[in-house]
Amino acid sequence: MHAMQYEITLPADYDMGIIRERVATRGHLLDAFPGLGLKAYLVRERGNASPVNQYAPFYLWAAPEGMNSFLWGPGFEGIVNDFGRPVVQHWTGLSYEEGPASGAVPGTATRRGTPLGDGVPPGEAVAEAVAGHAREARRDGVVASALAVDPRHWELLTFTLWADAEAPADEGERFRVLHLSAPERGRLGAGRQW
Repeated sequence: MHAMQYEITLPADYDMGIIRERVATRGHLLDAFPGLGLKAYLVRERGNASPVNQYAPFYLWAAPEGMNSFLWGPGFEGIVNDFGRPVVQHWTGLSYEEGPASGAVPGTATRRGTPLGDGVPPGEAVAEAVAGHAREARRDGVVASALAVDPRHWELLTFTLWADAEAPADEGERFRVLHLSAPERGRLGAGRQW
């Protein structure tokens, strides 16, 4: 599993209805994309617990070939043509879990970064994080959750989809989910990814 996200920060007075319309008319195009575990079409709107207007899709890829096909194909080219070429963040997958609300349509997503401490061997820190992630994913309202790591910056990333429109306040950055494409969600596996 590979996690990927790009963030397109928009002007404070940007009409976010344009993004909602974009997702409403184009979101379905990835509903059957090979290699895609899931794509959450995410937004944050200034003034709604966010300092910025932002379009920030988040992907979990079941296969790297799918990610490459998207990045070097017409899907990402549309983003580049409309908004310029954003920085694409990516993380190596560590764990994926379906939550108790896995059958629900997610309304909210959260993203939380946690640095891996210098004083702990990476293997121990990751094993502890994976065990904690399995417990966190069993909480009420969780649709699905992924844990990944950026080994360049030694930072863990927890990404969680919530059934409720409001995720718990202490979960990190919050996003509204406009659409979920999940053609190969079942291929993301369960639990530890190695």
